[in-house]
Amino acid sequence: MSKNPIKSLDPISAHKFLNQYNNAVLVDVRCEIEYEYIGHPVDAINIVWKKYPGWKINETFAAEVDFAVSNLRKSAKKTPILLICRSGARSRDAAECLSENHYEELYNVEEGFEGDKNSEGRRSSSNGWRFHGLPWIQD
Repeated sequence: MSKNPIKSLDPISAHKFLNQYNNAVLVDVRCEIEYEYIGHPVDAINIVWKKYPGWKINETFAAEVDFAVSNLRKSAKKTPILLICRSGARSRDAAECLSENHYEELYNVEEGFEGDKNSEGRRSSSNGWRFHGLPWIQD
């Protein structure tokens, strides 16, 4: 069981939170291919939770977050960290990992970047970061 409760934010609330708290960091936990080719929120840091192919958990995930966030902020473990993935599942698991590693303020971005599939099997058409028209880029 995690030490600190993980809070949830919908994409619009997450975007507002990032604008309100300039010390907060958005970590996109999708694989590099998703991050680069599908696109990602502006200013998100990409640290992979599950590695493609095979979708094995990145055993150094917490250490990579610590390194990346420490380069931006004084204390990684006290920095508000928002996590996002495609639809909100991987980011929830990644947040659990960080909670177990004593990170104090964690937020899962519900709906994720692409959101749920619609009745035709397509994402980004009913919810998610892109659906809400929030800032994103494609490499």
